[in-house]
Amino acid sequence: MRWIRRVCAATEGTAQTLGGKALGLVELHRLGLPVPEGFVVTAEACRAFLREGRLPEGLGEELASAVADLERSTGRVFGGPDRPLAVSVRSGAGVSMPGMMTTVLNLGLTAGATEGLAAETGDRRFALDARRGFLASFASATAQASVPEDAAGQLVRAVEAVFSSWETPRAHAYRELNGIPHDLGTAVVVQRMVFGNRDERSGSGVAFSRNPNTGEQLPYGDVLFGHQGEDVVSGRATTRPLRELAQREPEVWAGLVDALRRIEGHLRDACYVEFTVESGELWLLQVRPGRFTGGAAVRVAVELVDEGLIGREEALLRVSPAHLRLVRTPRIASTVEADHLARGIGACPGVATGRIATTADGAVWMARSGPVVLVRPETSPGDLRGLAAATGIVTARGGPASHAAVVARAMGKPAVVGVAGLTVDTGSVTAGGRTLPEGTLVTLDGTSGDVVLGSPHTVTDAADEHLHRLLAWADDASGDPSARDEAGRLEAAHTALRIR
Repeated sequence: MRWIRRVCAATEGTAQTLGGKALGLVELHRLGLPVPEGFVVTAEACRAFLREGRLPEGLGEELASAVADLERSTGRVFGGPDRPLAVSVRSGAGVSMPGMMTTVLNLGLTAGATEGLAAETGDRRFALDARRGFLASFASATAQASVPEDAAGQLVRAVEAVFSSWETPRAHAYRELNGIPHDLGTAVVVQRMVFGNRDERSGSGVAFSRNPNTGEQLPYGDVLFGHQGEDVVSGRATTRPLRELAQREPEVWAGLVDALRRIEGHLRDACYVEFTVESGELWLLQVRPGRFTGGAAVRVAVELVDEGLIGREEALLRVSPAHLRLVRTPRIASTVEADHLARGIGACPGVATGRIATTADGAVWMARSGPVVLVRPETSPGDLRGLAAATGIVTARGGPASHAAVVARAMGKPAVVGVAGLTVDTGSVTAGGRTLPEGTLVTLDGTSGDVVLGSPHTVTDAADEHLHRLLAWADDASGDPSARDEAGRLEAAHTALRIR
């Protein structure tokens, strides 16, 4: 096959051909971890599609062949009424672009397949809910109300939609903000569906092997029982702390913790995974390095040395001088008699003070005359310009792995998510029994999750032992422990290591 690779058989390929998501799935498969069967349409096919305005020659036949292989390996029939096979269709560029491109879930649930799923599971309500989810995601992806009734036609249209989403304004803006080349294109990952909304023993979630805010070596993340993964990462639903999985499904928890440990050992780094639990069975859907910043990056690098996974020189090179500028994170002083407004989940450390903006466009406009804090029910890719303009982010819904939290960490901006009781209207917000107009000055603490009125006093903690040890290694590497700032000491070490 020219344009398609099977996930379990992809023995070679780069991020520019298979995409980061598929490469991660290949690694999970090699580790013997539970990954739904699937295949990847390469980014080369996307680049050809973008050049020619249509799917490249031969891709249609390859899709049919790949689906036939998937039917054989799963013992199911794509779109059929008996043991129906449904798939997810997700983007997977070489560089992560969270939420910027199209996803279609439950594809293949034709009317006949939906009836077959209801008969197989004995749960007609679940089957109809899955069908509704497919129709909604397909309509959103293709911007069309008509849906092909044949599963093969649905798949072709979905692949075209994912390829086309590479050129959407939000994806283009994200690449501009993050310095991502516009000519990469995206791969498309097609996998057998596992249903987080199957029953009371099902759910979806995300997990970091270590706390992304502190670097502490404890699993951290969100879980949402009875829902599919899009509900977790979108921030539309209120998630539960990952640790609740331990009480509710102890065997799944044990499997997840073991998987995180094995992945860390393989990657030699902290990691992030997306997972689904279907009727008490764990499935891993995505993995990537944790990509921590600030103090968390320093702690992880130092502790990985202690664990024998990397050496001191690699630890130094994994921490950038920019990370060190974020290490001494300020927080609202605990002794201050602050006018407390609300409390949520600290999603990205730091303190941000600015005037409330309730829309992305409002944030862009208001930022011309001073710092703003973007306050939203939840954020979506359409809010990207406002997220970039804001100095801090607050959302009423979502958890540590919601869209707002992920983008805030990528941008290094303080964020508070999941603020219970927060209501956002155009032009005002309500919390703690008070309604505040847009433009009101507030301060958020991305560590504690506090949101207060005005501009309170802040404090900065002293450097901890992890930073002291890293800087000592930096001075040894550079041979120049002169009295420059911390970022300069690390930069000198980087220079010396590159020369060697």
